[in-house]
Amino acid sequence: MQQVPSDPRAGRSRRRRSRWGVRKRSTAAAVTVVAMALLAGGLVLLSLLETTLTASTESAARQKTEDVIAQLMVDQDMEDAVEYVTATGHAGQYVQLIDAAGTVIAGSEPRAFGQPLSGLRPEPGFTLVQRVSSLPNIGNDHGFHVVVTGALVGSEHVVVVVASSVQLQADTVSTVAWLMLGAAPLLLAVVAVSVWLLVGRSLRQVEKIRGQVARINAQRLDGRVDVPPTKDELEALALTMNTMLERLEASDREQRRFVSDASHELRSPLATLSAGVEIAATDPSGAMWVQLKDDLAGETARMRYLVDDLLTLARTNDGGLTQEDADVDLDDVVDQEVRRLRTISKHKVTADLTPIRIKGDARRLAQVLRNVLDNAERHALSRIRISLHASGDGAVVAVDDDGAPVPEADRERVFERFVRLDESRSREGGGSGLGLAIAAGIMAAHHGSIRATETPAGECRFEMIFPLAEPSAQAPVRHVAVVRPRA
Repeated sequence: MQQVPSDPRAGRSRRRRSRWGVRKRSTAAAVTVVAMALLAGGLVLLSLLETTLTASTESAARQKTEDVIAQLMVDQDMEDAVEYVTATGHAGQYVQLIDAAGTVIAGSEPRAFGQPLSGLRPEPGFTLVQRVSSLPNIGNDHGFHVVVTGALVGSEHVVVVVASSVQLQADTVSTVAWLMLGAAPLLLAVVAVSVWLLVGRSLRQVEKIRGQVARINAQRLDGRVDVPPTKDELEALALTMNTMLERLEASDREQRRFVSDASHELRSPLATLSAGVEIAATDPSGAMWVQLKDDLAGETARMRYLVDDLLTLARTNDGGLTQEDADVDLDDVVDQEVRRLRTISKHKVTADLTPIRIKGDARRLAQVLRNVLDNAERHALSRIRISLHASGDGAVVAVDDDGAPVPEADRERVFERFVRLDESRSREGGGSGLGLAIAAGIMAAHHGSIRATETPAGECRFEMIFPLAEPSAQAPVRHVAVVRPRA
């Protein structure tokens, strides 16, 4: 007979089902804690009760010996003392008056006239206490608390012995213990039921939230959970879940927009390439290919740059952007990009640079500057100015151009992907809309910031702030010569 291999997942599922849920664990924990508290409290209570009853018995016995001795001192008559001892005796307490020879000369009842109840013989004015398990000489096998006090009556040394039964105290402690033992299960049952109901009530809210979240899928990310007005952790949980769902919805919306925009951007060069290949294929002479090869090469390069930008942007968004963390002379990086811009720009380019060192990746920093400078080149009317200086704890790079500043309402949106504020301009002239988004991502990876603002004269400015590697020393400003625009 062939054995069917066991599925380890089924075993794990059974183990998960066999585990106690939160409700059972909470109830068991509460009952256990209360039971331990009752046990500890009960032991302490019984101990204190026994100690108190014992102290009370001893105090009563001491008082009895003092009363007998006081009677002896007043009358100086042994017969009167004997009558006093006999007359004041009561159940559960035995009193003896013993002379110096050890003979019992008085007892609170006939059974106390036999042998002495204690062998202790304290000196006059001293009191001794002992605990005995029984008094066989009077036929009582219960425990007794014996107080013995010595006294001097005239010239005669006598001893007063008071033996108090502790059976009543033992019965009292036993009764309290049984009452506690009987009430404990009832109290534990009340605790168990209360915790079970309270936890169940709380978990119903959690289950309601879980069910609502479970019904939210990719097709309806706009769903939210109900927030109970409990002013506790459940309300905080619901608010946190709604906040998380809002972030997920925003992320999904951003991802869909990104895919749509990327598809739209890639469609144009792909369509151009596809049409060019089809046209060239219909010409057997190859003349059409010669005419179209430059256009096709340009579209291929454009699509390659666009894909590279998309990959860079994706890495900056998910934290996967690889970069070095080394000392970088930021003024050298800016100077190199300024020189590159001068070779291709039709505008006047000036720069004022202060030597500053920061921590970062020189290649990525150059990419940020290149994207911002290319943006300035597209929108400048006649001049571009770059400045680098230290301000507080940061290095500030400002790129100014004499074009119109970014509208204040769009100064945050301009760093989003595929954003073109001028929708009428062509993609060839206006770029892919990814340059500033990539710059913002790289700046964030360097713990810096970038913002769009305007100069005091009302011209466009992009300002980048980098954290310094160390306090920057004052250094002379390096003024770069003005380069005239090309004809």
